[in-house]
Amino acid sequence: MAIHKTAIIDESAKISESATIGAYAFIGKDVEIGENVTIGEYAHVEYAKIGDNTKISPYASIGGEPQDLGYKGEKTGVIIGKNCWIREFATVNRASGEGTFTKIGDKCLIMAYAHVAHNCVLENEVIMANAATIGGHTHVGFGAWLGGMSVYHQNVRVGEMAIVSGASATRMDILPYSKSEGIPAIVMGVNAIGLKRKGVDKISRDAIHKAIRILKSPEYNTTQALEIIEKEVEKNEYVNKLIEFIKTSKRGVCIKSNKEFQHLEED
Repeated sequence: MAIHKTAIIDESAKISESATIGAYAFIGKDVEIGENVTIGEYAHVEYAKIGDNTKISPYASIGGEPQDLGYKGEKTGVIIGKNCWIREFATVNRASGEGTFTKIGDKCLIMAYAHVAHNCVLENEVIMANAATIGGHTHVGFGAWLGGMSVYHQNVRVGEMAIVSGASATRMDILPYSKSEGIPAIVMGVNAIGLKRKGVDKISRDAIHKAIRILKSPEYNTTQALEIIEKEVEKNEYVNKLIEFIKTSKRGVCIKSNKEFQHLEED
């Protein structure tokens, strides 16, 4: 164990022998630090469990109180998976609501100044670029990429393997496998490169392309598009997830631009 002499360690913390903790780092109450974890200088960690091989960069803040006026000091926490990297000045708040957790999966990269609010869930291999900000109770699916300075309303879902361009913002769910951008973030196409990198085969990618083309068509509203997809697109696990995501959306999915919506209303 390599703990700098200036680090402040609460007596309740459980730290593996292989962990490294830098100068002036603060390790507060109810912290568990796994094997080969690195905590950088001046980082602040409390009420958190950190998985093996994860790196917390200098000045990052993990487990601070949620920015929720309803929080009354109940015991909550943060769970961060293995092989993650939380970069400088990123913040991950603990959850709000007794016994609940903010959760980050394995192999996630949270870049500098990004913010993960209370009760958020990030599945494995999520990337949040610099200053991306997600509100409370947001759920980000496997392999999603959130562009720099993009903003997400609380309770939004970002579908798996979606990519959102920098400086975008949304109050609605982001379609899985899509490439979205703008304010509000509109589906511009398919995240073809991301799908290929994640090992999605060509037949499945082609089916996703066809389904999203139908959803984007100005000829149909979303309900009509789903009916056509059910009839005309060859089913696979990805198309099935796409359909289910839309059907279970509580905030709605912003697929078409305002001009396209206006065109549909005029028709």
